[in-house]
Order: sequence, then structure tokens, then C-alpha cells
Amino acid sequence: MDVDTRKQKILDMLNQNGKVKVSEISEAFNISEVTVRNDFADLESKGLLSRIHGGAISSYKPYYSMNLNQRLQANQEQKSSIAEKVAGMIDENDTIMLNAGTTTLLVLRMIPMRMNLSIVTNSIAIALEAAANPNFNVILLSGSVNSKYQFTYGDDANSQLERYHADKLILSVDGINTDGVISTYYNTEAELDRRMLSRANTNIIAADHTKIGRTAFTEIASLTGDDLIVTNRGVSPDDLELLSSHVSEIVLA
Repeated sequence: MDVDTRKQKILDMLNQNGKVKVSEISEAFNISEVTVRNDFADLESKGLLSRIHGGAISSYKPYYSMNLNQRLQANQEQKSSIAEKVAGMIDENDTIMLNAGTTTLLVLRMIPMRMNLSIVTNSIAIALEAAANPNFNVILLSGSVNSKYQFTYGDDANSQLERYHADKLILSVDGINTDGVISTYYNTEAELDRRMLSRANTNIIAADHTKIGRTAFTEIASLTGDDLIVTNRGVSPDDLELLSSHVSEIVLA
């Protein structure tokens, strides 16, 4: 097998699993771990993966450049299964908070239309869809607008949020590392996400398996023993074990 073919196969494994280990690649292709690390370094220099201790994770640079509609198509099957599981945790007459994200938008679409809910969100897309249902009382937080990803943020949004308290928060994030720290690519939204975590009785962190073991650009907060994570079954057993000590429960969709 030539070098370029091997590197493409490494990327294929990353796209499927979200993460690969040096030892795993070494064994799969019968090459030294030094050679694997050299392959990783070359692929990282091209923006195709990110190296971590003992392995590599897929690069989110292409994902980060997508608009909202394009992101809805990425990992759609996994996100939909997570959204369905989260929607099943919402009860009649709940007040829920939803931050901006494709997974939270899918959660909204999975909620039965007959339910009576109050919804607080900074997602313009979520607010517009939810407002079409007369059973939903929808509050869109005011503030500065990110038009590409359709969310509000800033001092006005943060201040308005302080008026509300929710039964449940569904928070979509871009990274959950194995130390239990959640993060986002959007530094402008991080403070609002952080405040949402303090305004709900139950915090539900929704993230597909490609986000686990990853640290995105801006830290939001460290998870507590009262929080729970909903993810899909692609997460490695090692990561699940490390994360389990930081949260009350990990639910696999």
C-alpha cells in the first residue's frame, strides 16, 4: 500500500469513528508508531485532522465553515437519534431552554406538536419554527445577531436570560473533553451558554460521538455531577469511562 492510499484510509477511519489511536493504525497497517505519527503530522498540516495524546481526531475546519443548512446534513443520522432521545425527556408543561445548534433544532422537531411548552432560546431558526405551533410559548432572546448561524448573543441577550428559569436546558456543544469540560467554536455565544447552565433544574448536554474527546475554541464550563450527556454509540469505552465520573448519567442513543 502506498503512502497516499494509507493516509486516505486513515481519514476514512476518522470520518467513520471520529477518533483513531496511534496503536490502532500501527496494527492495522503493520507500520511503526513513528510512521503513524509522521502521517498524522502531515495530515494535520493540511487541516485534515488534529493530533491528540495517543492518537488523532477529525478536523472540524470544514464543518466550521458550513452554514446552518449544510451542518444539518452532517452526521444527520446520529444527531437525529440523539434528538429523539432528548425529546423523550421533555414533559408536558415544561419550560425548556435551547441554545443554537443543529442538534437542538432537531430536538425541537422531535417534540410532539400537541405538548404545551414554554421555550427560551437564542436560536432564530428554533424560535421561528417553534412559533408556528400555538401550543408553544416562545421567547427569543434579543441581542446582537450572528446571521450565518442564526443566533443572538451579547450583553442584551445575557441580561434578558437572567429573567427566566427552566425545568430543562438542552445544550448543543462542539466539544466535551475527557476532563468533563464542554466547549464551543463560538466565543460570542460561550457566555450565554454558561449562564444557561445556571438557569435550569436539569442540564442535558447533547453531542454526537465526534464531539467527545474534543476541545473546541472557547471553554464554556466544567460539567457537574448533576448534568447528563446524551450522545450516540460511537463513543469509545475509554472515553465513556473517563466522562462518567463527571456527570450524573451518560445516555446512549
